[in-house]
Amino acid sequence: VQLQAYGGGSVQAGGSLKLSCAASGRTFGRYVMGWFRQAPGKEREFVAGFSRSGGAIYSTESVKGRFTISRDNAKNTMYLQMNSLTPEDTAVYYCAADPNIIRSSIRDSARYKYWGQGTQVTVSS
Repeated sequence: VQLQAYGGGSVQAGGSLKLSCAASGRTFGRYVMGWFRQAPGKEREFVAGFSRSGGAIYSTESVKGRFTISRDNAKNTMYLQMNSLTPEDTAVYYCAADPNIIRSSIRDSARYKYWGQGTQVTVSS
């Protein structure tokens, strides 16, 4: 599986961006998918993802209610709609996929086999 993340950019606080992750391959719908982000000097952290059953899982309270994850299996694409952005959301955002992650490990970046190249999101105050 090859992944390509795009849609990042620079916005002011309170703005919105929609990230996309395009995947190759015919078994996209069977993969666990995740969005991660990494800010300068910080570890990569889980943002949101889909379990194998298709349920959406979000990270901490910091993104709940502001970020929405979705996927279109027909287009082999996953999305991350980000609203009410704050400077703390500034990071490189990555999408990742793996066919075998169990639900309890979906937040663990080390479990993912396939990664996109990342897209920069910069939020100014």
